[in-house]
Amino acid sequence: MATDTTEPDPFDAIVDAPFDSALSERYLVYALSTITARSLPDLRDGLKPVHRRLLWAMRQLKLDPTGAYKKSARVVGDVIGKYHPHGDASVYDAMVRLAQDFALRYPLVQGQGNFGNIDGDNAAAYRYTEARLTKTAMRLMAGLDDGTVDFVPTYNGEDEEPEIFPGLFPNLLANGSSGIAVGMATNIPSHNVAEIVDATLLLIDNPAVEHAELMQVFHGPDLPTGGIVVDSPAAISNAYETGKGGIRVRGRFSTGRDEAGEWEETGIEKLGAGTWQLVISEIPYQVQKGKLIEQIAALIADRKLPILEDVRDESDEAIRIVIVPKSRNVDPDLLKESLYRLTDLENRFGLNLNVLDAHRTPGVLGLKLMLQQWTISQIDILLRRSRHRMDKIANRLELLGGYIIAYLNLDRIIEIIRTEDEPKPLMMAEFELNDRQAEAILNMRLRSLRKLEEMELRKERDALIAEQEELQKLLDDPKLQRKRLKADLKALRKEYGPDTPLGRRRTTIAEAAPTREFNMDAMIEKEPVTVILSARGWIRAAKGHLPLDGDFKFKDGDGPAFALHAQTTDKLLVALDNGRFYTLGADKLPGARGFGEPIRTMVDIDSEAHVIALLVHKPKGQLLLAANTGRGFAAEMDELLAETRKGRGVVSTKPGVMLTIVREIAPEHDHVAVVGDNRKLVLFALSEVPVLGKGQGVTLQRYKDGGMADAITLRLEDGLSWAMGGDSGRTRTEKDLMPWKVARGAAGRLPPTGFPRDNKF
Repeated sequence: MATDTTEPDPFDAIVDAPFDSALSERYLVYALSTITARSLPDLRDGLKPVHRRLLWAMRQLKLDPTGAYKKSARVVGDVIGKYHPHGDASVYDAMVRLAQDFALRYPLVQGQGNFGNIDGDNAAAYRYTEARLTKTAMRLMAGLDDGTVDFVPTYNGEDEEPEIFPGLFPNLLANGSSGIAVGMATNIPSHNVAEIVDATLLLIDNPAVEHAELMQVFHGPDLPTGGIVVDSPAAISNAYETGKGGIRVRGRFSTGRDEAGEWEETGIEKLGAGTWQLVISEIPYQVQKGKLIEQIAALIADRKLPILEDVRDESDEAIRIVIVPKSRNVDPDLLKESLYRLTDLENRFGLNLNVLDAHRTPGVLGLKLMLQQWTISQIDILLRRSRHRMDKIANRLELLGGYIIAYLNLDRIIEIIRTEDEPKPLMMAEFELNDRQAEAILNMRLRSLRKLEEMELRKERDALIAEQEELQKLLDDPKLQRKRLKADLKALRKEYGPDTPLGRRRTTIAEAAPTREFNMDAMIEKEPVTVILSARGWIRAAKGHLPLDGDFKFKDGDGPAFALHAQTTDKLLVALDNGRFYTLGADKLPGARGFGEPIRTMVDIDSEAHVIALLVHKPKGQLLLAANTGRGFAAEMDELLAETRKGRGVVSTKPGVMLTIVREIAPEHDHVAVVGDNRKLVLFALSEVPVLGKGQGVTLQRYKDGGMADAITLRLEDGLSWAMGGDSGRTRTEKDLMPWKVARGAAGRLPPTGFPRDNKF
């Protein structure tokens, strides 16, 4: 009979469902997997699955701290083959981090070979490196054989792995963690074990302890690379109370330790003849030394830190970065402050205490809640260990009871074994033994039948019964449980105490002094310069204040446009007829030996726009800005500074409209004078002109035809002055301006007799 071999139609399996709901369901599964099984650490042992599986695989390979190293490739192979079905590169990277003493405060893996460095260089390939566990890792895994935690099947069901590690070492806070999941992230710095233990002991003694009391013994981060936390105690305390915040960490300027063993914080090395240099001995956590030196070198190359001459890396195993000032007169504190602001010598660690609790639920916890939950988990592990031991004792006591019966009736037991084909049932019936006891007696060795053995068995039984009673008291009494946990924690503190090499605090908690008013101008040597801008847009700065009507050289076909006196510390404002303003640093202009450089190479100027004004920026100064249409406004000079090459759009223009007037407003000026192409003059109060950040402004003078010729500000009592024609060089002043004084926006009337024919003030 023919069989139907037709394949089922794949379209029969299509489910008719809204795309958005199908997508959200599937994405939610992925998100939960990322959150709970990849990116967030477990509160109880502070590990992510990949780290837990790495340490477990190394334990299975018997890579104890006292044993031999094994190739990292062997470890990675076991991990990805048995426990963690992901890429070998990601697993090896995780293993390398566990071995780096600049990444982990208390490393869990001891590496042999190139495991990377603080410069940012990668570790050697896993076929070249070897590894074994550290004592800290063994302490974290202590109790795995004592029934303290559940074991779960591996991904393929062929093996088992622990759900968490039961050790008393507070790994979550001690070593910290960072990770990005879906919709949430975690970032926990490392801390000092002794301080964690002190805070936990405080919490065990008084569950109602206030957060402020905890912060008196738990001072804040203790980072692998040292450094200084410069936030205030209140800010640090608030971050740990809420579980979120930012912590500022600075590198340490130091020349080493003084005779008392304290750090010399100045960092100044005196070289003789009044010269000195700064030495950086510690850098912030997660900052690569190589990149930090590149940043400092870039400041020198770009002339962004003129008081800095050179940077040298003289590091060996210890960090030593030498900072050379431009001269011995440089203020060391200013140089330090500059490096903090302009480089990663100060950076911000974003604290985010987001972890999985005992029920695998993610959440941001404050310090107190985190320690409470960790304490609860440790007491649960203590109880599980005690119950497991109780079961072992009960099993052993059962066997010891059988052995003692056998010794009391040794001759009869031997007779039964010699004469009976099936001795077990008869022994069980005659001496009221159970199957385990009878089997154990039958498996005894002849050498155990000596007289001394009976005494040892009774001694062992008495000791086990005493231990059983103590364990039962422990299981029944929460006070005893807390007492045992405290004793264990104190033993841990002794091992990682402040007087031990590993336990000594590395990071200083010291609030920084109020920051100085930081001004890059303070780093520029103040010198007078004469700035010259040609008609074709070539700019240069000659040293000294030269006569502005001097005979400056220009290219063929070019000529003078603007010349002014300035200081190298000044900012120059460049105004264009399209209403945009640009900013140039007077110290960054080319010298006057040649013709300078085109201004368009320094800022992005529209090819059709023309420069109409060049002036020195004055803090809190004001400018009068007006377009050819007679509209304008006043603007704050501080608001006109532009940080980028693109400049700042200030006056709104459209086709046919151009910015034509840029005049500085003197503090004593109180009126505005405007003259049109139609030779009409108006005068009105300066208070009628609004101060704006940008826009078209208001109508200053109204015209039937033509536009505005010129505008100026003045003090009314001084009157209006203008130069007389010819070679006389005389100036005429009109004191009585009341006939022209009107409200803003009027048409005006003809100016006083003798006013210049070009309608320019």
